[in-house]
Amino acid sequence: MIQATQLRKSFGTLEVLKGIDFSMEKAEVVAIMGASGAGKSTLLQILGTLLTPDSGSLLIDGTDVLALKGNALSAFRNQRIGFVFQAHHLLPEFTARENVMMPALIGGTGISQARKKADELLEAVGLAQRATHKPSELSGGEQQRVAIARALINTPAILFADEPTGNLDTRTKDEIHQLLLDIRRDRGQSVVIVTHDNDLARLCDRSCFLQDGAWK
Repeated sequence: MIQATQLRKSFGTLEVLKGIDFSMEKAEVVAIMGASGAGKSTLLQILGTLLTPDSGSLLIDGTDVLALKGNALSAFRNQRIGFVFQAHHLLPEFTARENVMMPALIGGTGISQARKKADELLEAVGLAQRATHKPSELSGGEQQRVAIARALINTPAILFADEPTGNLDTRTKDEIHQLLLDIRRDRGQSVVIVTHDNDLARLCDRSCFLQDGAWK
């Protein structure tokens, strides 16, 4: 599902990634861990095509994503990659359903089909009764469930999550952790998670540790 080879990235004189190799299989859940500043989020952004490495190669589901530019890259990201961040990034003026629909509409799905898919996903994440609520009317955990549903609406090859439970209380964290595993079980979803949470990492198939831009 992912095959990355010798990824390097520097910001000015600071070398953040020092020749990273990384691979994962379909339906695998992998945690990337390490101290703050180790390069975890930079690696996640490169794997998720949000950031371009200085050198190296990256295949995602058989596609050489570093060869994609402009609209082709944007279309690949929209259709094949889903993102969940620590901050939910929900649009406050739209309902939960409308937020989930947004990537599908951007990708060219018709309104009725996007609404149907959004409602199915909101039911899958336990929020069928909250579809017409705006983010301000939802708890932090509910907002993160909406964000997860939004990330899944275009049936991505890979779901990337960057500290997805960093702002949540213990009980809600556990619920979101279980939801991520249920998504893998029910949808065969490949998931890469950057986390400091040892409990979440233990639930993953394996954990990789970054230290000063290299695997520990």
